[in-house]
Amino acid sequence: MPSNDVRNLLHAAVPTAAVGVVAVAISGVVSGGKGALGAAVGALLCVLFMGIGLTVLQRTAKSMPHLFQAMGLLLYTAQLLLLLIFVSVFKDTTLFNPKAFALTLVVATLVWIAAQARAFMKAKILYVEPESSTAGTAGKSGSSA
Repeated sequence: MPSNDVRNLLHAAVPTAAVGVVAVAISGVVSGGKGALGAAVGALLCVLFMGIGLTVLQRTAKSMPHLFQAMGLLLYTAQLLLLLIFVSVFKDTTLFNPKAFALTLVVATLVWIAAQARAFMKAKILYVEPESSTAGTAGKSGSSA
């Protein structure tokens, strides 16, 4: 994975992981061990889904740039639907606190999206491939006056 791709992934994953740690601590205090476990599962699930999605999107952008926008919209829709499915499947679980799970999952997803948007706004991505310096000196056009 090129360094720019890794940088974009880290710029989204680190704030999300930090929010996950805070959510685990708060859920642990409020709801005990089951709350902390639910928050940890929610944060981990968010980082996993969104990280895989970002990797797929970056590979699609390199191999099929004409499908980038459509793939991005499809990918985000699929991710949010899968996260909604996980929330609905685990809403009555006794393994962990489902409210802490759902709240952490939603907050972590929003933080991921905001951090990813910020990372792409700050990234210096070339829109046009620059020409090499040797190609420009081969033949000049226009007046030399």
